[in-house]
Amino acid sequence: MKSHREELTFNIPARMDFVNITRQVEAAVKRSGVQEGLCLVNAMHITASVFINDDEQGLHADYKRWLEQLAPFDPSPQRYEHNRTGEDNADAHHKRQIMGREVVVAITAGKLDFGPWEQIFYGEFDGRRAKRVLVKIIGQ
Repeated sequence: MKSHREELTFNIPARMDFVNITRQVEAAVKRSGVQEGLCLVNAMHITASVFINDDEQGLHADYKRWLEQLAPFDPSPQRYEHNRTGEDNADAHHKRQIMGREVVVAITAGKLDFGPWEQIFYGEFDGRRAKRVLVKIIGQ
């Protein structure tokens, strides 16, 4: 069995944004040489996410609006107890919890085995600093 590990680094200038990382993950799968296996992609920070969905800008705008309604940005300590620790990003932790930490995609014949329209995205909820995404590939 082969094992391959890479890290992707992102520094998103906006507080919240989504980046399609499918091509970077596909390139890592190719470099791994794995033909049949699994690819794990996970955010290595608790205010970021990795998820699979459609690459459609209206959907992304809907996600941003929905997430902001569920967990509005409010740096004050009145809304979120977490912000009483000196942090100002409690909303980002909630948004990450909703959107998820990681995805696992099957590798078949050396390629990511997606359904129609599926793409992998990095979700940032507390931007303006470098953050990492792990790509771990195992198989034959």
